[in-house]
Amino acid sequence: MLSALAGMAFGLSLIVAVGAQNIFVLRQGLRREHVGLVAGICAVSDLVLISAGVGGLGTLVQRVPMVVEIARWSGAVVVLTYGGMAARRAWKGQQVVMGRHSMTSRTVGAAVATTLALTWLNPHVYLDTVVLVGGLAATHGDDRWWFGLGACVASTAWFVALGYGARYLAPLLEKPGAWRVLDSVVALTMVAVAATLILGA
Repeated sequence: MLSALAGMAFGLSLIVAVGAQNIFVLRQGLRREHVGLVAGICAVSDLVLISAGVGGLGTLVQRVPMVVEIARWSGAVVVLTYGGMAARRAWKGQQVVMGRHSMTSRTVGAAVATTLALTWLNPHVYLDTVVLVGGLAATHGDDRWWFGLGACVASTAWFVALGYGARYLAPLLEKPGAWRVLDSVVALTMVAVAATLILGA
């Protein structure tokens, strides 16, 4: 049980941060659009990656530097692309209707594709879940899977809270101008993430 609580605390310390994935979940929550699906994909993805890390994949990845480099550059391209899209929305502005639907609704396919891209093509996700969580879980010996379970619970709780809790911010974002500010923050954040990936190379 203590290992599970430790895993939960460590998982939250890693995931509660401003990043491309979290911002996308927040945006979908504000739009009230495919929230459960998006949060579910993020949570299941973390479950798979954390399980792989606890199972020992983190050590294998560290021994094959080329895998890390491919993930790094692919992630930079994806993040920059979505950052550019956010910058375009911020520049042009958009009409948004708070509620179940908006004037610029995203299809299920587009939501799924974006969520998968921002999750699986983001090297930071592998570093956090596979390498860091997996490495720390190994220090718990036979209780490492309890540690991993705690991290998975933390991840699921966070994405659900972020997606469904975002609606309470709706009154602050009723005007298109507020969305332009949000999209500007999204664009700057994604450019910053891409810069860290490129400079890290």
